[in-house]
Amino acid sequence: MNEPSPRFWKIFFEVYEHLPRQGPGNRDCAARALRLCVGLPRTPMILDLGCGVGGQTLQLAELTTGSIMAIDSHAPSIERLKATLVVRDLSQRVQAQVGDMVHLELPPESFDLIWSEGALYNIGIGKALRICHGLLLPGGYLAFTDAVWRKENPPPEVKASFDLDYPAMATATDVVTAIQQGGLDFLGRFTLPDEAWWDDFYSPMEQRIKELRGKYDDDAEALAILDQIAREPEMHRRYSEYYAYEFFVARRPVSRKADNMKSSNRK
Repeated sequence: MNEPSPRFWKIFFEVYEHLPRQGPGNRDCAARALRLCVGLPRTPMILDLGCGVGGQTLQLAELTTGSIMAIDSHAPSIERLKATLVVRDLSQRVQAQVGDMVHLELPPESFDLIWSEGALYNIGIGKALRICHGLLLPGGYLAFTDAVWRKENPPPEVKASFDLDYPAMATATDVVTAIQQGGLDFLGRFTLPDEAWWDDFYSPMEQRIKELRGKYDDDAEALAILDQIAREPEMHRRYSEYYAYEFFVARRPVSRKADNMKSSNRK
């Protein structure tokens, strides 16, 4: 299958970078996931992986009193977040930087909470869980969202779309198994409600696409790319019963002995 053209990615980011967030989620879901992190320190050290322009980062700053390091590989998104942090007077608490999840160069066992909404799949859930395990303090929490299948045999249009972006997508049960095999204690999960897809993601996306259609009204290639991007929210309208976003919360065992026992059991 052909890779998207450089023109596609230019227009893709022209859409996505102007959205409040780059994937499903909302403040209520973030608060619910945080409630599963029982005993989190009063001022936790938090790592937000794949932060995008920082929609969920800002929510974390509202919901916690800790320090946050927000990392994304797309430099323009980080620059946009930095500007927002200045406007909101959050630069002392929240540090935004460009980084690669596979090569973070962060000290091990340095975070009380690792947060990632819709980003860990980019490097594979198994690899991501191993990286997070190493960065968490013993007893630290991992909270992340991931796309999962809800039904077998999805329509060809749906299957083709996820095969393009996330061919390894599994069920929620499979993700829980991966969490446990990754040496983490699974604490709970819940399905994101439909408004978490629309309020800050798909509705603003459709509005942004409408604006860009006006900008590119005499550019057939750009309009075709916008049509391609617009298929995502339309597919969700038609087929959302086949897939979902799930919030997962896990914890690194408190003792090294527990870590070693889990590691031994995986061999």
